[in-house]
Amino acid sequence: MNIRTFLLLNLVWAYAAPAISQNTDQEKDSIYIQQYENQQGPDKVLHAEPLYIDLIRDLGARKGEKEWNVGLGLTDNLKFDSYEALIEYEWAPIDRLGLEVELPFTFYSPVNGTANDSIPAHRLNSLKVAAQWSFFVSEPTSTSMAIGYINEFEISDFENFGNPIIKGNVYNPFFVVAKRWGTNFHSLLYTGPKMEQYFSTNKVHTTYDVNTSFHYMIMGTRNFIGLEFNKTFSDEDFDLTIRPQMRLGIADNLLIGIVAGIPVSRENQRLSSFARLIWEPGHHPK
Repeated sequence: MNIRTFLLLNLVWAYAAPAISQNTDQEKDSIYIQQYENQQGPDKVLHAEPLYIDLIRDLGARKGEKEWNVGLGLTDNLKFDSYEALIEYEWAPIDRLGLEVELPFTFYSPVNGTANDSIPAHRLNSLKVAAQWSFFVSEPTSTSMAIGYINEFEISDFENFGNPIIKGNVYNPFFVVAKRWGTNFHSLLYTGPKMEQYFSTNKVHTTYDVNTSFHYMIMGTRNFIGLEFNKTFSDEDFDLTIRPQMRLGIADNLLIGIVAGIPVSRENQRLSSFARLIWEPGHHPK
């Protein structure tokens, strides 16, 4: 082989190698998506689920799916820190229907010399029960839609526990639409009103949530990076929090999600962080 032939072959390889690598990655990702979607059961589309305002169950859930979540969070407020903890269980008793039970806790700690008696009392926030029905799942268009309902039985704080036990109720119907663009890019809209009823006064306070998210899923995996935009509208105020996030699979049935919270228009809240551990018992390699 003379020097000209050698240089010519190297030049061809320099141009061809990236294309070959890209095609290999795309093929690997396409195979993964096909394995995820073409299992026995009804149609299901692979979507990236946001980590902070998560769904009741995967869109297009299949009978027998189940998942445990444990979450821990910290929010830096002006006068105190709040520590968030939750445990939830979600499952699909039949195709397309997801159910969930969640127990969210909040604990508080004073900062900057704030007196203990001026911060909120520790509490089990509520007993949350929820259902979600995927009424539209289209593999050709990589689109899914669902409606759902969350009911929160608000519980008195630990200092006044039992007086009464349940102090109010939150009614929260919602709508979800998600689309995958190509093989890696994902978008999702989660929106609905939230009506909080206080039993002591029988007054109802209504807000409206519009949560949008955008994610990039790593080739051939369920790992992703993305942004979640949590927006709340009310008669008195508007709040927006941007939440950069990432999800990483540490075992086939175990994932961890890490979220940062950056408030844009909140007056009393600064940065926050949140982590979610996701365990899928019975999940097997696809």
